[in-house]
Amino acid sequence: MSPSTSEFAPKSMLVTGGAGFIGSNFVTELLASDRELRIVDLDLLTYAGSLENLTAVRESDRHTFVEGNICDRELVERLLEEHQIDSIVHFAAESHVDRSIDGPAAFVETNINGTFTLLEAARQVWLERRGLDASSCRFHHISTDEVYGTLRPEDPAFTELTPYAPNSPYSAAKASSDHLVRAYYHTYGFPAVTTNCSNNYGPRQHMEKLLPTVIRSCYVGQPIPVYGDGSNIRDWLFVTDHCSGIESVLRRGRLGECYNIGGDAEMSNLELVKLICGLMDEVQPKATQHEELITFVTDRPGHDWRYAIDGSKIRGELGWSPRETLETGLRKTIEWYLEDSKWRESVDRGAGGERLGLKAE
Repeated sequence: MSPSTSEFAPKSMLVTGGAGFIGSNFVTELLASDRELRIVDLDLLTYAGSLENLTAVRESDRHTFVEGNICDRELVERLLEEHQIDSIVHFAAESHVDRSIDGPAAFVETNINGTFTLLEAARQVWLERRGLDASSCRFHHISTDEVYGTLRPEDPAFTELTPYAPNSPYSAAKASSDHLVRAYYHTYGFPAVTTNCSNNYGPRQHMEKLLPTVIRSCYVGQPIPVYGDGSNIRDWLFVTDHCSGIESVLRRGRLGECYNIGGDAEMSNLELVKLICGLMDEVQPKATQHEELITFVTDRPGHDWRYAIDGSKIRGELGWSPRETLETGLRKTIEWYLEDSKWRESVDRGAGGERLGLKAE
């Protein structure tokens, strides 16, 4: 089966997990850039999703929000039929690594069974009932670089051919969902693409994650906990860059293919925390430098040491590259948090999630 190379133009899209961090940024960006597109936004509104993330599109007549579970086959099929959905961008997932260690069952249910439900519903509606061909529909599966496992200092960056070696319940569940998508393409000719991204950061990220935790700690003058010695390395991708990469692959990517999306910003956790502290010193100076708040804590079990993305494929085939450098992206992120009144109010009240520990993913 030869992959498609023609550009796909979605008209009616189902976005799963669209009230979450990356999903809400994607919905907001895409509705602003494509004035013909209609989006149905399906989200269960768990701890990781909020309607406040969708404030910018709340009044749009091209955006329909539905509270519901991707594991609900009847609901998914109804939405596909009623709204004549021709594309699915699948963000919905349990993604917090520490939570997957504490309770992996939810990750298996959402990431594996949820993806299976979406694939089966779309296969039945698109291929069996409506008889659509590959030029008329598209399933875009959002995944992570964590499925590839961990790298040593001398190892080359992950490519799309790197063997899968997941090390946490979260990454194992995502790897399973990736394999399901691949199998549906090869078995049924199902029109799917997959992207594996590096660590995202930016506006509206959940308070458990690394950057909001560091910014919050600096804002209130609390200790900044860093796992182990802080030497774990990640590649950092600004969320709107990720969104533009997803759109490039959705519209012009080859069917059945995977594309890695990275930010060209590989850095250790400790270096990153110090960089954020330095930027906070500039925008919110205090009597002592924010770096003095850094505190080292016991490392997480099975903590992957290094992730790095080789983005040659998406650059070469689609001409995509990130617009933001790490410093410009961090400045935009810090400015958003400090200027957002609801975030400041929640921090001042002591809110912001059950845990305040540093999250490396």
